[in-house]
Amino acid sequence: MSRFSDANLAIADDIISRYPVKKSALIPLLHLAQEQEGYVTDDAMRHIAELTDTTPAEVKGTGSFYEMFKFHPVGAYMVNVCTNLSCQLLGGEELLDHAEKTLGVKAGGTTADGMFTLEDVECIAACTEAPCLQVNYRYKLRISHDEFDEMIADLRAGKAGDIPEHGTLATIRQSIPAGMGAGIVPPEEASEAPVWLARNDSPDGES
Repeated sequence: MSRFSDANLAIADDIISRYPVKKSALIPLLHLAQEQEGYVTDDAMRHIAELTDTTPAEVKGTGSFYEMFKFHPVGAYMVNVCTNLSCQLLGGEELLDHAEKTLGVKAGGTTADGMFTLEDVECIAACTEAPCLQVNYRYKLRISHDEFDEMIADLRAGKAGDIPEHGTLATIRQSIPAGMGAGIVPPEEASEAPVWLARNDSPDGES
């Protein structure tokens, strides 16, 4: 199924209800679509456009800005090996080469069984922990070649319970009880300047 399932449609409606402008919900809805299918399908983007009063092009334009959103099928586990400067100096390129040999695919490829997609990525902001990688955006730090092989073996055996399959952003879904929202109103209904703007306009820089 590419459009939202009935259960996810209810979640989507709840997400949209948190925003005074429906379009503001695009990113969490893209995450929801990716969680459902493992990637963001064309039908999902059309469905999101319908729900948010936007166009599929606007949905794709928003999602394509972010590396985390995939618009084609990928493996159950996305392995991102950093080869930027800090990691490169401490063995990132060699780790990527080892990963290619272990998985039997080049960077950008997916294993024949559909379990792993391997990517060569830019800085993932863990420079002090080089060489590092992410599996479905969960960090693995200062990882050796042997540790990489052990990690892959554990994933294949279903022993890595801390790493959900690709698309799952969080294992606990956010819930905002009725009446506990931020009370934000649409821009056209705002009657006073935001607090931060008023603070900037005050003589001493304080509200």
